[in-house]
Amino acid sequence: MELNVPVQAIGVVRCGHRDLETTPIQAGVNRVEQAVVELEPAFAEGLDGLGGIDYAWLLTWLHEQPSGDVPPLRQVPFLLRGQRRQMGIFATRGPRRVNPIGLSLIEIIEISGTRLTFAGVDVVDGTPVIDIKPYVTRFDRPAGDPRCGWFDEVSIDERATPEWLASRS
Repeated sequence: MELNVPVQAIGVVRCGHRDLETTPIQAGVNRVEQAVVELEPAFAEGLDGLGGIDYAWLLTWLHEQPSGDVPPLRQVPFLLRGQRRQMGIFATRGPRRVNPIGLSLIEIIEISGTRLTFAGVDVVDGTPVIDIKPYVTRFDRPAGDPRCGWFDEVSIDERATPEWLASRS
């Protein structure tokens, strides 16, 4: 089954990260650092109402990943580099995916015109933004204490970047 799925960038992330290996692996391990989404002016009205919301899901296109071929469906996630343990791509949060879509839970700091300042940076400068959706506790936080599989077995340090994790291997 092959479908044509058009995706339009609505903006771009501006931040200090230029290299994938030194960029934090998840927004949740880099809650302090701030960056900016520069929204295309045509989409500015879409920010209306977002200022009263503390967190949002930032969906990005991980443009610096190799494109064209399907990546290996079993990979060694950054967090398991030391063990050289493979997982199926759909059991990971890694960037090398069939469709390189990034998902980051960001904290909204400020909205001014077409600029959304946020905390929780885990992408490189110039990353295209494909959507922003509000985080809604009633919808997004599951009840109880959900299992997270192999993620429950590893410790995650606040310094977690691909480069830092590789140095520990």
